[in-house]
Amino acid sequence: MKTLNFNWLTDGVLDFEYKKYVLLAYLTAVKEEFAHKRLYPAFADLIFHYHNLLEIKQHKQLLYEKFPQKISRADFSKLEMMYKKIVQDDETMTIIEEIVQFALPQFDNLLANGKEIYEHLAQHIEILPIGITPFYADEGYVLLNEYADKDTKVYRYQISIFESMHEKYRGVNFEYLETVGYSLVNTYENIKVNLAKKYKNLPNPATFAVCAKIHCPLEYALLPITKRSLVQYVSKINATA
Repeated sequence: MKTLNFNWLTDGVLDFEYKKYVLLAYLTAVKEEFAHKRLYPAFADLIFHYHNLLEIKQHKQLLYEKFPQKISRADFSKLEMMYKKIVQDDETMTIIEEIVQFALPQFDNLLANGKEIYEHLAQHIEILPIGITPFYADEGYVLLNEYADKDTKVYRYQISIFESMHEKYRGVNFEYLETVGYSLVNTYENIKVNLAKKYKNLPNPATFAVCAKIHCPLEYALLPITKRSLVQYVSKINATA
């Protein structure tokens, strides 16, 4: 997929028509991804750039950090460099603000489309606990069934807590283990028992079956949505434990 440079707004030629061309080409590529239900990484990338534009609009001073700099004086004795900003708050800033004003509504519309697709797919992905879920559910297995697929993909998951200066959030890692056949004989419960025998470091693993009720591209939608939904699901379990 065509991507948008991290510094697309300030990188290269600073011209409204040129930036408009770059932006529209990128948004067209995102629309193409969405048309095929390929939400990721396009959706996350879109959110990232949108938040950047909002920050620039609300805190224009932050924009200076995104521009290249040139050395105006060097103090070699202290090994320090003084930089003079290329950009001044004049005609350049006027062009930047014009681009931002044009870009934000474009992002708004496409983000609404992406959210609608996400919610539609998420509503058709079911998560079911297999057997008794232990108190510690931050690590275990996911048995993933794609739409109209008789096989089950087995993943080991691990949820971790990350902290930044401003917030605490959860992330999850999936490790693909194997693909097994699902049938009336080889049920999810049997698969869980076999996993516990095979991987003895998790004797009583939290195990969840994830079933897609509609077609959903595995790498570009089903797995990312499953990860997010699983973190929310386990968080509710932990809150009631």
